[in-house]
Amino acid sequence: MILGWVLLVVFGASWLLTLLLRRYALSKSLMDIPNARSSHSVPTPRGGGVAIVFSFICALPVVLMGSVMSMEQFVALLGSGLLIALIGFADDHGHIAARWRLLGHFIGGVWGLYWLGGLGPISIFGSAINLGWLGNFIALIYVVWMLNLYNFMDGIDGLASIEAICACLGASLIFWITGNYSLILAPLILAFAVAGFCWWNFPPARIFMGDAGSGFLGVTLAILSIYSAWTSSALLFVWLIMLGVFIVDATLTLLRRLVRGDAVYEAHRSHAYQFASRQLKSHKKVTFGVAAINVFWLWPMALIVGKQWMDPVLGVFISYLPLIALAIFFKGGSLERKETAV
Repeated sequence: MILGWVLLVVFGASWLLTLLLRRYALSKSLMDIPNARSSHSVPTPRGGGVAIVFSFICALPVVLMGSVMSMEQFVALLGSGLLIALIGFADDHGHIAARWRLLGHFIGGVWGLYWLGGLGPISIFGSAINLGWLGNFIALIYVVWMLNLYNFMDGIDGLASIEAICACLGASLIFWITGNYSLILAPLILAFAVAGFCWWNFPPARIFMGDAGSGFLGVTLAILSIYSAWTSSALLFVWLIMLGVFIVDATLTLLRRLVRGDAVYEAHRSHAYQFASRQLKSHKKVTFGVAAINVFWLWPMALIVGKQWMDPVLGVFISYLPLIALAIFFKGGSLERKETAV
């Protein structure tokens, strides 16, 4: 009963704050103006992701006091999340050079991993492997890539919100099924914080998330997944599967642009989901399509891995195969053509 009220308050706070942020952005003309690299055609208020940050961060002490979150996880989420959100907020309202943003991202990643104790032992094909410092380095790259790819994938209405909601609710349900009850509450609260914002962000979006929100979501999801690995390494792979649409699209697009010699730090519209939205002439169809993939393909695969009915690495491989095929079909990372934004 108490949990229900907490989730309702988190949703309501996020919903109300997003409304207030939208009104503030309109009054101050803080608008995202469409340009040649945009996937939208109508000027839209930005910065609504602050509502997600505020509602989630404010709920963390409640989770901590309820003894369902360790102090280490609390400090990791709080410190890394706030730092990345502040960097994103500053970049939303001005401009920070890419090298300084990246430095801040690595600092946030190091902070989170320090408090989590790094990357726990990973079980691969039945063997537990402790990668030590190499594992911690890989985990750091993973955290930084996750927060950046979430920013890259926040390009059409509702997509980043729906992905976070599906991943968090899906992982929480698997934690419940597998008896890992202590891991449920944090992703559940994050899902409701995002849902309050999504009310205003769902196509056609009335406000955009901005770097403050997308970066915060990326680093928070990464920390939640690494923390889960200390309970069971299979649960890390549960998160990797649930976030597969974003990981595959962003990584494939980056690799293809690197091979072609593109300036990868420049804005572009060559992700598979962006090509799909222009080809289908709809943000809503793509967003619903991603939700369907999460529910009907990735969640069952994540459950199989979470129940340890399949080796995690094999589970990720099988889960990603159709995602790679879809990304290639929609020409993710290909040279852009002159197409109209929708």
